[in-house]
Amino acid sequence: MDLSRQFQQAAEILGAAQALVVAAGAGMGVDSGLPDFRGDSGFWRAYPAYAKLGLSFVDAANPEHFERDPHFGWGFYGHRTNLYRETDPHDGFALLLSWIKDRQLPAFVATSNVDGQFQKAGFPEESVLEFHGSIHYLQCTRPCCDRIWENRELFRFDEETMRADEVPLCPRCGAVARPNILMFGDYGWVEERTRRQRERFNGFLAGQNGKKIVVIELGAGTAIPTVRAMSERIGAFKGARVIRINPREPRIAPPHLSLPCGALEGLRGIAQQLYDFPNRPGGCLVPPMK
Repeated sequence: MDLSRQFQQAAEILGAAQALVVAAGAGMGVDSGLPDFRGDSGFWRAYPAYAKLGLSFVDAANPEHFERDPHFGWGFYGHRTNLYRETDPHDGFALLLSWIKDRQLPAFVATSNVDGQFQKAGFPEESVLEFHGSIHYLQCTRPCCDRIWENRELFRFDEETMRADEVPLCPRCGAVARPNILMFGDYGWVEERTRRQRERFNGFLAGQNGKKIVVIELGAGTAIPTVRAMSERIGAFKGARVIRINPREPRIAPPHLSLPCGALEGLRGIAQQLYDFPNRPGGCLVPPMK
């Protein structure tokens, strides 16, 4: 599919931006090699052991495991911790950073991902909102208090049974620790860190009052529509535009723009237009990465 016209339109929208929101769902990580959990088949391709057990992603991402069988709970989240630590963010992250820097745009990231890839790519911690928390922080399962701490644990596990050898403990009370992530049916998540992030994000939006805000939405689906709903809410602001990049569910009503492709393809396509026409408003002299 030839998307050159849409890429040109996206470059023009970005060129007029006075502030930028990067809104990202799970599809943002796929181009870095992270697994796509969309549907049971996608989850089971990434974790064959759970296919044998007949467990879906919803089943595996359940806080009850940390109470009933924490070694099993940490098999899944320990594997994901190791995976996210080993994964390098794809070139699209650097492209976004270059546009923000070159145009000196006020910018904020809002993501449902828990992988910490934006911070790893160089986005400032104070300008990231993680709706569902982060795997790189731990909390008490009880919880005994609202304290969270960095996840510096080393995880080893049996890939046949997906059981961790050891489990981290709360340094305050000795109970089992868990990731500071909002899971399915979760009533014990310590939200304090995300609440502070949300306050900073709301303050950022308030500070852009009257400016042309552009939302670049990347790989955010409808199954858990947190990110899409936020994009559309901001898109209703006067003068705001949303560029929705999604290979499966790209539709969005005008005047917003739909790009039916993956995150990296979409960002590279926009970058090519900015590079080919550097003298247009917002043009960029940084060549697109290969």
